[in-house]
Amino acid sequence: MFEMGANLDGEVWEKQKIKETKKSHKKSDVHSNTNNAKINKNVHQLVFTFEKRRGKPVTLVGRFYIDEKEKKDLLKLLKSKLGCGGTLKDEWIEIQGDKKEKIIEVLESNGWKFRKK
Repeated sequence: MFEMGANLDGEVWEKQKIKETKKSHKKSDVHSNTNNAKINKNVHQLVFTFEKRRGKPVTLVGRFYIDEKEKKDLLKLLKSKLGCGGTLKDEWIEIQGDKKEKIIEVLESNGWKFRKK
């Protein structure tokens, strides 16, 4: 008799596979720093990207690994100094407009370090 499909009687294999995937996710979290570890201002390697959304410019600054309160305070500082709107998305701060140079100036005056090119 010919049968199509998988044999689902192997519960042991399925449980073992689930455990292995959980372990692999934990290992990758440690290396990618997505485990919400807090790091110092001087250690951050911020990435600036520029996008247009519905025809309007947006500057993304990111991967801030700091407390939520610190992120909100930093966003509030940037919005007040730059005179524009912005929001938080995970570890990224989104600022309305093309303001990369001004953001760098504000962050440097606030104690953040950047490499000069």
